[in-house]
Amino acid sequence: MTNIVHDRIADIVNSNDVVLFMKGTPFFPQCGFSSTAIAILERLNVAFESVDVLADQEIRQGIKEYSDWPTVPQLYIKGEFVGGSDIMMEMFQAGELHALVAEAGVKPAA
Repeated sequence: MTNIVHDRIADIVNSNDVVLFMKGTPFFPQCGFSSTAIAILERLNVAFESVDVLADQEIRQGIKEYSDWPTVPQLYIKGEFVGGSDIMMEMFQAGELHALVAEAGVKPAA
């Protein structure tokens, strides 16, 4: 990954309270895992930014290196990598994701 791609990703992650790197968009997810991640974020009623990795091959590959995580979607809260949809689901079901969002002071969706 080039420094330019790393810097672009870091800027996205650090400029938004909640960011989901996903396949597709919130209105048209392109895989079941991304769809699950969107559903969880909607249930949490948090404002979030999404990045369609299918629209930018540098970001698609770079995000995997940035997080050292091989799959997409990837969730970041307040600049910290949380995990993919499986981890999101486990944390959501245990109430841990709601607590993490509350502790981070993430704004509710408008």
